[in-house]
Amino acid sequence: MFEPDLETDEALIDVAIETESAAENEAAAQLLERLDLERLVNSTLRAVQVEQAVTLTLAISGDSAIQALNREYRGQDKPTDVLSFPLLDEPLVQVRADWLWQVPEGTEDVEQASDESVGYAAPVFVTPAELRTNLGDIMISWPTTRRQAEEAGHSMADELLFLLCHGILHLVGYDDQTEAGYTEMVRLQKAILAGFEVEG
Repeated sequence: MFEPDLETDEALIDVAIETESAAENEAAAQLLERLDLERLVNSTLRAVQVEQAVTLTLAISGDSAIQALNREYRGQDKPTDVLSFPLLDEPLVQVRADWLWQVPEGTEDVEQASDESVGYAAPVFVTPAELRTNLGDIMISWPTTRRQAEEAGHSMADELLFLLCHGILHLVGYDDQTEAGYTEMVRLQKAILAGFEVEG
């Protein structure tokens, strides 16, 4: 039976690239090869005191794929830069409540009613001690990243790292649906990325 090496705190990142053209796939692959994604994940986790061994998936997509998910899960029928899909039942970080995942308005009663209708609480998934904690999935749109980098006047690498850092913070529990949460996430992203150099 396979047992992962948990002696190292290095995060494991599964990367998938499926944009809308072979040229964009190649450009994304070349950029990702130059970036130390594991270092960014580990730096982000250390900054928010998450110490367990983790794994996550990063998907680089086109605008149409991310728009479909944005429409389905957020009710916004437009492309966005980054979407995060946490697999955790509760945040890993211990911070102010208004910095954490927020329940969308109008869903509190629906969730409570659905729990009561089945007569039991949904089971909580517990990661066995010998496995890494799977934080979930992050999807980043390659064309939106490019547009935002051009508008901001910085590199694709800088924009991609900023979005990845943002996605990781969402996976561990942070939310930007409140002004306080948004402000804290931006502060953390800037602090984590300060001095983070891109190879090549």
